[in-house]
Amino acid sequence: MYLQDKHILIGISGSIAAYKIPTLIRVLLQNNAEVRVVATKNALQFVTPTTIRTLTNYDVYTDMFDNAKFTGTQHISLTDWADIFLIAPATTNIIGKMAHGIADDALSTTFLSFDKQVFIAPAMNVKMWQHPILQQNLKILKNIGIKILNPDTGELACGYKGTGRMMEPQQIVDEINAFLGSQSVLLGKKILVTAGPTYEPIDPVRFIGNKSSGKMGFAIAETLAEMGAEVILIAGPTNLSISHPKVTRINVFTTNEMLDQCNKYFDHVDGVIMNAAVSDYYPINIATEKIKKSDFLNLELKKTPDILLELSNKKNHQWIVGFALETENEEKNAINKLKNKNLDAIILNSAKTTDIGMGSDFNKITIFTKNGKKLNTDKLPKKQIAKYIIDNVIVDLCK
Repeated sequence: MYLQDKHILIGISGSIAAYKIPTLIRVLLQNNAEVRVVATKNALQFVTPTTIRTLTNYDVYTDMFDNAKFTGTQHISLTDWADIFLIAPATTNIIGKMAHGIADDALSTTFLSFDKQVFIAPAMNVKMWQHPILQQNLKILKNIGIKILNPDTGELACGYKGTGRMMEPQQIVDEINAFLGSQSVLLGKKILVTAGPTYEPIDPVRFIGNKSSGKMGFAIAETLAEMGAEVILIAGPTNLSISHPKVTRINVFTTNEMLDQCNKYFDHVDGVIMNAAVSDYYPINIATEKIKKSDFLNLELKKTPDILLELSNKKNHQWIVGFALETENEEKNAINKLKNKNLDAIILNSAKTTDIGMGSDFNKITIFTKNGKKLNTDKLPKKQIAKYIIDNVIVDLCK
């Protein structure tokens, strides 16, 4: 259903499972997709260019220096054309090249030029599938957002029984359709995201703040936009930049400024992801001149507005997702926040581990939803965490 008029680029590497590719092409064409193919030279030992050309009406891109059929930049023009790149079958060899940035043939060069969603369907002997180097390479690819279509278990071409048989063509198409369906859910949705810290001035040069970099919130905003949503990003002080045309960025400094902007846009959005690390207190009296150094400094502080609670108290059609940064009784505190602030979901970060969370490029989270679902991730890049949150929580809330 979602493949209508989509451009699918298939990359074939040298596995006996390549005999399934004509069937895969036919299923994609039956779903009204347009298909082109890039292949390694070894792949053509298992499937012929004539068969592929007959099915797709396009020549197979195999040789970067075949000037009679292709220009020298065909690997670029193909990636501009394609909406999705599916590498099937993906051998241990091509997976290793992909994981380590080796570009020495038409397929690997095209992969490194592609900046949209990539799927790979591994196919190999069970002993190769179980090898720790192969699994490490798959983890590298997964961590940069590539979707792994895990092989089936059964009788293999080599006579072994085990895991390594390429996923069947219809199932591959179903997986791509499911992905495209999740993308379409966010089309036309307006989502407000807060990110970064807020700072509360003490005097003209000093402030109360925290170590938030804004990386998690910016990753969420960018990923939502890539999936079709219109995003209002309300950002506290940060040196991060974002340039996606579907993201409208509004810079603020204090908690009250962030609250004002949230209130301004709240009635016009479908949901809110409150990722900002908001200051809990602000000085009652702000010095108009720089405070001179002394042995002691007394500050009278007052609690800042609870943005999450204020938005929650006036929500109508909107859903709201919050974040909780905890150091003790982590799950209990997060669940209490979920209930007390009437949230649809809460995402727990632990402040106990220094190599994730605030300031880091990585995170590890636990998600609790109001209907009792609990989800955990491993330590992953924040971009990957953002995609996980959207796929597993936000897409459902937007349906």
